[in-house]
Amino acid sequence: MSDAADVRGESAQIAQGYAVLARCWRQPDEALVDAIESGALDAIVPGIETVDLQRMRTEHARLFVGPKDPPCPPYESVYRDADEEGFGDVLGSSTRAVVRWYREYGLGLDPDWPDLPDHVATELEFAGHLVATESPATLEQFLDEHPRQWFGRFLESVRVATDEPFYRELADATERAAFE
Repeated sequence: MSDAADVRGESAQIAQGYAVLARCWRQPDEALVDAIESGALDAIVPGIETVDLQRMRTEHARLFVGPKDPPCPPYESVYRDADEEGFGDVLGSSTRAVVRWYREYGLGLDPDWPDLPDHVATELEFAGHLVATESPATLEQFLDEHPRQWFGRFLESVRVATDEPFYRELADATERAAFE
C-alpha cells in the first residue's frame, strides 16, 4: 500500500472514531447497547460488557437534560459564555462562532437533529468531517478554538457527577481524542 493510501486509511479511521464518540454522547438506544455488549466499542469503553438501557437513559437525562439544571450541560456556550460563578446561557457568542465554522466548510445543521449546534456530539462530528476532508492544521485550529476551550471542564463534570462507568469511560475517550 502506498503512503498516500496509508494516510487516507488512517484519516478514515480517525474520522470514524470521532463519529462513534459523537454517537455515544446522544440519547442511548438499543443499537448503542448492542454495540457495547458485542465489544464493538471496546476501544472507547473498555471493560464494560453489559449495560441496562433504561438505566443509561435515566443517567443520560439526569446528567445532560434535566428536568432542572442538569449537572453536565453538553453545550459549549454554557461553559465558554459563563460568568465566574457558574454556567452561561445557551446560544451565546461561542455558539455563533462554531456555526461560522460549519458554514465555512459548507455544512448546515441536520434538520432531524433537534439539539443545538454547540452540542458535544455535533462538535465531535464536525471534527471527524475535518479529519476526512481538510488538513491536520485545520482540525487543530478547530479543536483549539472550540472543543479544547470547554471539553476539560465538561468532561470532568461528567466524571464527577456520573454513577455509570460508561460515561466515565466515554469522558476519558473523548479527552484522548480532543487533547492528544
